Amino acid sequence: MSIDTRDFSNVAVGDTLPPREVPITSALIVGGALASRDFTTVHHDKKAAQKGGLPDIFMNILTSNGLMGSYVTNWAGPDSCTKKIDLKLGAPNLPGFIMTLTGEVKAIDEASGTVDIEVLGENNVWGMHMQGTVRVQLPKGAEA
Repeated sequence: MSIDTRDFSNVAVGDTLPPREVPITSALIVGGALASRDFTTVHHDKKAAQKGGLPDIFMNILTSNGLMGSYVTNWAGPDSCTKKIDLKLGAPNLPGFIMTLTGEVKAIDEASGTVDIEVLGENNVWGMHMQGTVRVQLPKGAEA
C-alpha cells in the first residue's frame, strides 16, 4: 500500500480534514512526556497531579504539538513539509478522555506552495484542549 502526498493544486480554502479521534490513555500521556524529555511529575505521577489540583496525570504541550502536527501531515502525505505550528492550549487532557481533532484549510500561498490549516482538538469532558494553525508545504504536481 502506498501513501500519496496531496497535491497543492488540489487544495482550496474551506477544505476540511476528516475528524480524528484520539483516545487519551495513561500510556499516551506518560510516553509523550518521556519521549519529549519532560520529566515534570504531573505528567506521570497521579499523586503529584492531584496535589496540583487535577484528578489524574495530564498531557504535556509537546505531546499536544506532536498530535496536531501528525494530524495535518497524515492528511497532507509523506512528501509534505511542516513549516510552522502555532498552538494554544485550553483544557487538560486526562486518561479516559477522547480528543477529537478537526481541521480546515484557512489560507493558501501560491508562491511558497504552503497551506495554513486551522486545527481544533476538543476533548469529550472539558472541551477545547488545543487550537492553532499548522503551515504545511505541499509539492506541486504530486500524485493523489
